[in-house]
Amino acid sequence: MLHQEELIAGLQARDESAFRKLVEEWQDMVYNTALGIVQNVADADDITQDVFIQVYQSVSSFKGESKLSTWLYKITLSKALDHEKKRKRKKRVAFIESLFGNREDEHLHPVDFDHPGVQLEQKERAAELFTALQQLPGKQQMAFTLHKLEGQSYQEIAAILGTSLYAVESLMGRAKNNLKKILDNYYRQQKTEK
Repeated sequence: MLHQEELIAGLQARDESAFRKLVEEWQDMVYNTALGIVQNVADADDITQDVFIQVYQSVSSFKGESKLSTWLYKITLSKALDHEKKRKRKKRVAFIESLFGNREDEHLHPVDFDHPGVQLEQKERAAELFTALQQLPGKQQMAFTLHKLEGQSYQEIAAILGTSLYAVESLMGRAKNNLKKILDNYYRQQKTEK
């Protein structure tokens, strides 16, 4: 395994084997992080490719002031959030167009995917959690995803999000409270429907 400095030097020299090594070591993390945000396998694949393309194109600007993993998380989150903004914008336009009869109903982005961190028997509950996660504000969703799905420490999340440890603690507290409310409402609705 190459040390970070050697890997970055190889990438900056456009060494193909260094790039292959980077992809081998980090593609699962990039994919899982993207999947946690966009909740669609094909989109997570596309984002993963976009992340590595951006890394290849911009590695010369990486100064090593943060860990390589922190830089990769930042790029991944940025790409995933950009994707979500575009998707939501498309859904709004499709909805408006459907009001005027210009288009058939846009079919929704289903929360039906296989996240590597979710065991088979927990799929239904995971789908509920991922649906609830999408209702959180962006930074709460990112902090929760990085901590609970990717196992990142609060300190690493602070570095990735470019914020303080206190802010991450606050984001996690609000995310947990909001998820609890969202899921409580969901389970109450399920009981009344039965």
